[in-house]
Amino acid sequence: MTLYDPAALIRQITQEIGRLTAHVGTAPPAQAAQVLVEVMAPEGILDQVTSLIAAGARFAQDRAAAGALPAEVWLALGRASNELGAVNGDLAEHTEDLHRLAQAPPATTVAVAASALVARRHR
Repeated sequence: MTLYDPAALIRQITQEIGRLTAHVGTAPPAQAAQVLVEVMAPEGILDQVTSLIAAGARFAQDRAAAGALPAEVWLALGRASNELGAVNGDLAEHTEDLHRLAQAPPATTVAVAASALVARRHR
């Protein structure tokens, strides 16, 4: 049996995600898009975080049923898992666009009409 320190693993993962965040902010568009494609991929970071929160919700449900945690903890984690799942679905609609940008030659620029930059939210 291999023992590890979960807190150290969390710190390491957090640091690595911070490095990725900094990279996306400064990388050429194709590289930044490739990172986002990988993050949003099935079994990517976002999907794995969603699974982790869902596992936390199941854990909290068991602990709430035993009286060790308030039911609100279970409900909040369940709601967070559902919301992250919805976000995953919303982002999946745009994966192909990001993939296309990731494959674009570096000199390619795309002119975007200002009206296309208006945020649209649908649920």
